[in-house]
Amino acid sequence: MELTVEATPTATVIRVHASRIDAPTALQFKEDMRSLTARQDGRFILDLQSVQFIDSSGLGAVVASMKQLRPGQALELAALQPIVEKVFRLTRMDTIFTIHETAEQGVGTGHG
Repeated sequence: MELTVEATPTATVIRVHASRIDAPTALQFKEDMRSLTARQDGRFILDLQSVQFIDSSGLGAVVASMKQLRPGQALELAALQPIVEKVFRLTRMDTIFTIHETAEQGVGTGHG
């Protein structure tokens, strides 16, 4: 699974370049997120625009990525596809994460 990082003045955007975050990819995703978020403080916006499917393993990996953050760091989500958004809504994770329509919108809000 490929993750790319784009630093902006208000947040670091991490884009997921995969159609699925599921059992076969969740562990690698979590490890990649750990190494990416260990480098700096501030807001991280996880751009899920390419992700068409997420299962409980993938959801767990996203939650684990948030839980491993240090004080002064935050993980926000952006560009959830309808099926992915539904998983977050049904599990009430939409109340835990700040969710933006697009990564650009998240960067523009700049609260942090």
